[in-house]
This record gives sequence, C-alpha cells and structure tokens, in this order.
Amino acid sequence: MDLPPVGLGTMGIDDPDTIATALSVGYRHLDTARIYGNEAVVGDGLAASDVSRDGVTVATKLWVDDLDAADVGPTARESADLLGIDTLDLLYVHRPRGPYDPATTLPALDRLVDEGTVGRVGVSNFAIDDLDRALDALDSRLAAHQTELHPLFYRPELLDHAREHGYTVVAYSPLAGGRVREIDAVTEIAATRDTTPEAVAIAWATAKDPVVTIPKASSERHLRANLAAAEIDLTPEEVAAIDAVDREVELFPE
Repeated sequence: MDLPPVGLGTMGIDDPDTIATALSVGYRHLDTARIYGNEAVVGDGLAASDVSRDGVTVATKLWVDDLDAADVGPTARESADLLGIDTLDLLYVHRPRGPYDPATTLPALDRLVDEGTVGRVGVSNFAIDDLDRALDALDSRLAAHQTELHPLFYRPELLDHAREHGYTVVAYSPLAGGRVREIDAVTEIAATRDTTPEAVAIAWATAKDPVVTIPKASSERHLRANLAAAEIDLTPEEVAAIDAVDREVELFPE
C-alpha cells in the first residue's frame, strides 16, 4: 500500500485541532481504532482541514468485540460515520482474538471492499501463522500488517514475510514509549548527527523495507520533528548498530 513514511498515530488524542494541525504540516496518513474512542475526533479534525480528503489515508481498526462476521459490516459503517467519510481507506482487524475466525471474519471484510465501505484490508498484531491464514482466507489483497516495532522490539521475520507477500508493515510505538532516550546506540547516533533519539528511532524504522511508521505527537513542534525524521538517511552501519540492541521490551503484549 502506498503510504507515506511517517503517519500519525492518534491513540490518546482527544482534540480535533491536533488532527487539523498534523494535516496542515504535511501528514497524509491518520491511524485510529474503535478501542481508542476518538474516531469522531479524527473525523472532526479532518473536516476542519483544508487538505483534500482524497489525499489522506484514513485507517481504523475493528476491536476484538467486533469480529463476529455479523458485526463486521455494521461496525465498519458506524466507524465511517464517526469519521465523517464514505469509505474507510484501510480497515484492520486489531487483534486475532475473541470471535475472530479467518474463515468468516475476513470474507465479511471482503464484502465491505466489494460494496465500497472499505478501500483496503489490513491486520494488526498477527503472528506468522495468523498472517498465512489471513492470506489464504482473503479474496482482496492484504494491504498492511500493523505491528509494534521499535529499537527494543523488532521481529525481522515479520518484515521478511511482508516482502515475500507484498504488503506494507506499519510500525506503531516507534519511540518505545519514550525509552529510545535510554538506548546507547540510539543516543550516540543522535549526538553524532546533532538530532534527537526520537528522530533516529523513526529514521531506523523507515529505513527498513517495507516499513512505514505512525508515531503519536500532539504539539506542532513534535509533529514537524517526527515528519522530518524520515528524511534522515542512516548509514548501513548505524542501522546495524541499532539492530544489535539487546531487546525484548514489548510494550503491548497479548
């Protein structure tokens, strides 16, 4: 899916002005979810912006309570109404839990694509086996897999799978909840380049094919800084130094 290197993660954002500001400084990918409870906020910010709707990818996610096949359609249409849009550009299965069944949930998403309520289908927080089952069950092409990815939690096998099957990886929490400032490899590169650890972490994520990322920010200063971070061209040695960080710090486990 043709997504910009940096989009806006909106979890916790409750002010439409933040959304409008993000659009005004150049964001063209807005990511929300049913469970965030702010789809109307994102929609109000989008409506208040002068940016053309056609130029913005709006993504949301079905929570685990919404994954019974009978609930998928009504819930997706409600999300579109809250967002104030006719078509959800990208609709994810948030987690493969609860009543999720690839044999029934995913065909229900295919039907939404056929009717025009959804543009593309994505999945989130899937393991390799879950991804394989989703690929088998979907008639439409899988557009994206959203997953936690930052210097303290990185699973190369998910990127290998995405490259093999031709879908985008959308990295959430790229700043590791602020912990990137505690990682020596990141802070050393930031000092050498006279930039911030946050910018280095975003540049590291977007250096990986086929990864785009969706950091959250609220202030205009941070919105601009995160967007500009994708322009930092890390060397292979710098990327390898961050790849070698001792991890596993998963912020959002099952």
